[in-house]
Amino acid sequence: MDHETGSTDDRPEFAEVFADAAKRRFDVVLFWALDRLSREGVLETLQHLNRLTSYGVGYRSFTEQYFDSCGIFKDAVIAIVATVAKQERIRISERVRAGLARARGNGRRLGRPKVAVDAARIAGLRALGLGFLPNLLR
Repeated sequence: MDHETGSTDDRPEFAEVFADAAKRRFDVVLFWALDRLSREGVLETLQHLNRLTSYGVGYRSFTEQYFDSCGIFKDAVIAIVATVAKQERIRISERVRAGLARARGNGRRLGRPKVAVDAARIAGLRALGLGFLPNLLR
């Protein structure tokens, strides 16, 4: 089961599915919805599905009955839904950026909290030949 984002194919479990598909360890890949399989865009999503087909492995969406490797309109439907999924990924990213900008505009500090570092103490420890160990800096 893959718990990573669908916006990239750099996911260990995703790669494992294709490795197992190439070895014909299963006949069908069942995914919840196409946007859970991939949100990379039309071309990339079609390439993933065509790759499964080239291995002789079918695919099917659990919630979208029209996504079935045997359906006659599969390519058209896949192109439309993959485009919508990519647009949703873009919208999510835009909303996150807008939220961060709003938080900054309201004076909120983002990121990791700053840590006070005693440079003189570090220099003294380094002069004694000690390395950079986090527990020595506290």
